[in-house]
Amino acid sequence: MNLGDILILILQVYFYAVIAWVILSWIPTSSTHPLGKVNVFLDRIIYPVILPLRRVIPPLRLGGGMLDLSPIVLIIGLRLLMTLVARSF
Repeated sequence: MNLGDILILILQVYFYAVIAWVILSWIPTSSTHPLGKVNVFLDRIIYPVILPLRRVIPPLRLGGGMLDLSPIVLIIGLRLLMTLVARSF
């Protein structure tokens, strides 16, 4: 494994962590529940990246609810970064 493969693997794990974080955000759990503990862990690794995006990209108002586009932008950005890393190594 070279450096590019390791970077792509890290980005892929983070990519799937973001997807899991989005799905778990739809499931109400307490912090003592096993899924709640996973959600707390994912919050700790994803919030440092997602909060700056949320400052730049405001949520869309849809009727009575809001749609947060920052996870979608992060997922697209991670895929683009994986492609760039794959092409450069």
